[in-house]
Amino acid sequence: MKVYQSILLLVSCQFLPTLALNCESVISGRLKQIDAGSGSVVGVNDQNEAFVLNDNVFTKIGTSLKHFSVGPAGQLGVNAADQIFKLLGGSFVQIQGLLKQVDAGGDQIIAGVNANDDIFCLNTDANNKMSSSSIPWVSINGKLKYYSCGPYSCWGVNSADQIYILKDVSSNACSGSGFVNIGGLLSMIEVATDGSVFGVNRQGNLYQRTGVTSSNPAGTDWIPMVACPNGHKHVSFDLGFLWVVCVDGSIRKCTL
Repeated sequence: MKVYQSILLLVSCQFLPTLALNCESVISGRLKQIDAGSGSVVGVNDQNEAFVLNDNVFTKIGTSLKHFSVGPAGQLGVNAADQIFKLLGGSFVQIQGLLKQVDAGGDQIIAGVNANDDIFCLNTDANNKMSSSSIPWVSINGKLKYYSCGPYSCWGVNSADQIYILKDVSSNACSGSGFVNIGGLLSMIEVATDGSVFGVNRQGNLYQRTGVTSSNPAGTDWIPMVACPNGHKHVSFDLGFLWVVCVDGSIRKCTL
């Protein structure tokens, strides 16, 4: 099945021209993960040092994180022990639960996966009334290693790199209406606050999902893109800019 899906992705892309992006490497530093949302850009490096972009400079913060996310749901991260932190009152406060990856890009909903690839989310009301304990996490059926939400859908990939979309996601129903498999294979995937979907596969190739709208959240095709000459590691999109971490950890800001 995995080989078949790889062929499907290649076949679907061979008729679509690879888009060479207009990118700049004006930002110094090295990252392993980056996230952009609500006008902010954050990331972490291989030493689990966390950074926030200020005036085109990544400024280190005092909290150690292995994954960092920013968006309508706020600023959230998880550390090496899978403990979850949210920026509350100007400081990162640990909240109840354990996740290996967290996402703040939904309509003020929080989502993520734990070490067992179990999927969880938190509805808007619970997020906005956040306290450090008694968090009413909603469990979602399925297994994913990476999960990201947008305004009307969430996307994820499982341990076999298979891609899934969760439709009918709303601020008070983050559990949606059930997962649907999307052709192709990706190792990570990100949904922007405008619904745009981007991902990177195990070979370091970068893709965008075309045709994504509120009426057709699954989109139509994967189009290959090039931002890094030697391959891509991580990607995020916000306000017209694609933020890409190359395989060597360098950071590129691309215009779409």
